[in-house]
Amino acid sequence: MKIGFVQQSCSTDKQANIDKSMTGIAECAAKGAELVVLQELHCGIYFCQAEETGMFDLAETIPGPDTEIFAAAAKEYGVVLVTSLFEKRAPGVYHNTAVVFEKDGSIAGKYRKMHIPDDPAYYEKFYFTPGDLGFNPIQTSVGKLGVLVCWDQWYPEAARLMALAGAEILIYPTAIGWESTDDPEEKRRQHDAWFTIQRGHAVANGLPVITVNRVGHEPDWTGVTGGIQFWGQSFIAGPQGEVLFQASPDKAENVVFDVDKSRTEAVRRIWPFFRDRRIDHYKGLTSRYLD
Repeated sequence: MKIGFVQQSCSTDKQANIDKSMTGIAECAAKGAELVVLQELHCGIYFCQAEETGMFDLAETIPGPDTEIFAAAAKEYGVVLVTSLFEKRAPGVYHNTAVVFEKDGSIAGKYRKMHIPDDPAYYEKFYFTPGDLGFNPIQTSVGKLGVLVCWDQWYPEAARLMALAGAEILIYPTAIGWESTDDPEEKRRQHDAWFTIQRGHAVANGLPVITVNRVGHEPDWTGVTGGIQFWGQSFIAGPQGEVLFQASPDKAENVVFDVDKSRTEAVRRIWPFFRDRRIDHYKGLTSRYLD
């Protein structure tokens, strides 16, 4: 399957951000992409750097104006499209939601981000209600997509449940980078951990992993910190964790890469992790902690 992704920088100009995404979708489609993946919250700035009630005005209903735009793009270019939107579900109830569009522009399904962080410069718990749709792959014309979002990528349980439900590929729209006060060694450790754990999900589940991260520097409009330098470095890993492609750390890129989905069967035959799981002894995984 030819998979395209759009790694872009974002600003406070929503239309400019959408235009970048549209250009990326068009370029990927022109290169033969059947599936195109956009990064987390690609319509605007990463507004979670600070807590400000006015930022809730950025959210849209689903369906709504944003979904209409990307539905039209999916139909125009004939691609399955994975988007990441700020959803207004009800007054006071907002979600970080990935919406997947079929090639005809219809909504194939959506996923609401389940794990919500609350770290310096990543104050997402202020904005997002935890997802309630579970870990269910989305069936599309190109296969069953295990769509998760950013902070979900640190949780092996999420990847495993998607795989157990038949996901053929794991997809992570992402917005992650360095907060300005971290020292160089800490920055290196953070990036290495992020890169390693997602390759681990590929290995543990015998599935390709697609991670699409934003790029560029976004200032903290409150002036409390120096803002976030997003890592970029979107990547594609194969089912043995092998890195098939890694994008630039500081440039926008629209990339198309061939991923052989049939390798999952071959890899799982030699590494039968699903066969050897001791499901009769995993009860503790549903506990917060084993005191």
